Amino acid sequence: MLDLQQINSFLSVVRHGSFVSATEATNLSKAAISRHVADLEAHLGLRLLHRTTRRLSLTEDGQRFHARAMELAAALDELETETVSHGGHAVGMLRINAPLSFGLLHLAPLWPQFLAENPNVSLDIDLNDRMVDLVDEGYDLAIRITNLPDSRLISRQLASTRMALCASPQYVKKHGRPKTPEDLTHHHIVSYSYLTSKDDWRFTGPKGEVHVKVNPRIRTNSGDTCRLAALAHQGIILQPDFLIGEDLKQGTLVELMRDYHASTLGIHVVYASRKHMSLKMRRMLDFLIAAFGHPAWA
Repeated sequence: MLDLQQINSFLSVVRHGSFVSATEATNLSKAAISRHVADLEAHLGLRLLHRTTRRLSLTEDGQRFHARAMELAAALDELETETVSHGGHAVGMLRINAPLSFGLLHLAPLWPQFLAENPNVSLDIDLNDRMVDLVDEGYDLAIRITNLPDSRLISRQLASTRMALCASPQYVKKHGRPKTPEDLTHHHIVSYSYLTSKDDWRFTGPKGEVHVKVNPRIRTNSGDTCRLAALAHQGIILQPDFLIGEDLKQGTLVELMRDYHASTLGIHVVYASRKHMSLKMRRMLDFLIAAFGHPAWA
C-alpha cells in the first residue's frame, strides 16, 4: 500500500523544485524527505526523479505518477474539508498564485477580511509574474491578467485594466511629448519583459492598428520597477492603470498619445475544475467576485 507521507514528500519536492526547499516547506529534514522519496520509488519499482547537481526533473513515469498523486492529494483535502467542516464552515488551506504588483496592491489588503470571515481557512499565497501550471504546481486558483485565459481552465473575469502610455512631467519637459507610435523610437523606453507582445508595442489610432518596435533603455520583469523608473524620469512606460492609476490622478505621471489606445486586459480568477468544488474554494470565488465589483482604479 502507498504511504501518504512518502507521497506528500514527493509532491513537496516537485512543487518547490529541490529537496532543500521542500525541507523548509514541510519542517522535515532533508534526510527524511530523501528517504521518503527513495522508499516510494523502491515500492513502485520506478524512478520518479532525474537528479543532477543543478536541478531535479520528473521522469516520464514520474510525470504520470505526479499527475495522479496530485488528484489524490486534492481528493484527500476535499475529504478532510467535508469531514471536518460543520455548519457551513469552510476549512483547510488554499494555495493562490497572483501577479506580484497586483497581489501587493489589490489582493493583500483583502486577505484579513477573508480570513476574518473564514477563520478555519489558511492561505498559501505565491506572488510572481510567470504563468504557473495550476495542476502540476498544486495551486487551487490563480489571478491572471490577460485576454487569453488558458482554455483548459475555468475562468471568471473579475475586472479589467487599461494599459496606459505615460512618463513623468519632468521627462516630457526635457525630451518632448511623442505624438505618434513612430515617435517612440526616438525616446527612452522602460519595457516590461512579460508583456505579451514583448517590445512590439501595439496601439489603435485614428487610422486603425499601429505597431512600433521599441528599443528599451531599461528592460525588466517587474512592473513596479517600470513605474519607479518612470517616476525617476528615466523614460516612457506602458503599464496597467491598476498600477499607475494613482500616479496619473496625482500628476506624478502624465498619459501620452491620448489619440492612440493600447489594449484593455481582463483580470481573471482561474481554477482547474467546477467538479467537487470545496466550500473554501466557493467562499474565495464569491469573495473575490464581490471585492472587484467596483475596482479601485476604475
